[in-house]
Amino acid sequence: MPELPEVETICLGIAPHIEGQVVKQVIIRQPKLRWPMPENLAETLTGLRIQHVSRRAKYLLVTTEAGTLLIHLGMSGSLRIVSVNQAAGKHDHIDFVFSENTVLRFNDPRRFGAVLWTSAPVLTHPLLKDLGPEPLSPAFNGELLYQLSRNRKVPIKTFIMDSHIVVGIGNIYANEALFMAGILPSRHAGNCALARYEKLADSIRKVLQNAIGQGGTSLRNFVNETGKPGYFKQSLQVYGRAGLACPVCGQPLKEIRLANRTTVFCRDCQR
Repeated sequence: MPELPEVETICLGIAPHIEGQVVKQVIIRQPKLRWPMPENLAETLTGLRIQHVSRRAKYLLVTTEAGTLLIHLGMSGSLRIVSVNQAAGKHDHIDFVFSENTVLRFNDPRRFGAVLWTSAPVLTHPLLKDLGPEPLSPAFNGELLYQLSRNRKVPIKTFIMDSHIVVGIGNIYANEALFMAGILPSRHAGNCALARYEKLADSIRKVLQNAIGQGGTSLRNFVNETGKPGYFKQSLQVYGRAGLACPVCGQPLKEIRLANRTTVFCRDCQR
């Protein structure tokens, strides 16, 4: 599943191509995604100018003067900038054609993604209004995590992956941040001191920033807006490396399941 760095990479990639452009045509080949596509979406968007492209959590927000398009990539979705002459493939479900003959193409083999529309203030949308802060924003810090974790008995890895606590910390980056912070993923969230949460918040920021800088993590389906893979996988310290040597102490990395998610850690370095 594309996580925050992948979505941010796509956001940064498509924005220069479509901001300021007018939607000339919307071609919908498959309207049945995770949620039904809004009726008359093609008619609604045609003729509108794209003012801004941004991200909230794992949602891409394409803002016009009349409302906002919300796009979620689901498990396997991607957005690519292609030529107007490039033929659509089997899983190319939507084309947004712009005035400069640029096409933003939505591809989703599993159809777990979503394309939605709202004319109301976008942050009041039911999918966004109750989300926690962005992990790269000033609102996110160790003090916040510490206060929200009091009396919580869930594993700390599960805690930081809760989008009501902080958005965008998917499984890969939770593994990596906890390793960087030296915290055992199964430790109860309420059994972690403020100083450790401050280190964890800093580790989350560093891991996400590094991943964005390298274009995301390419594990199965992720590609950026031009169809190229991300390269952060080459920098992973623990995820996908169970049984291999810890990059710090050399002991074999362990793998368990937490909340039905693969969790890899070092028994010696994480406590």
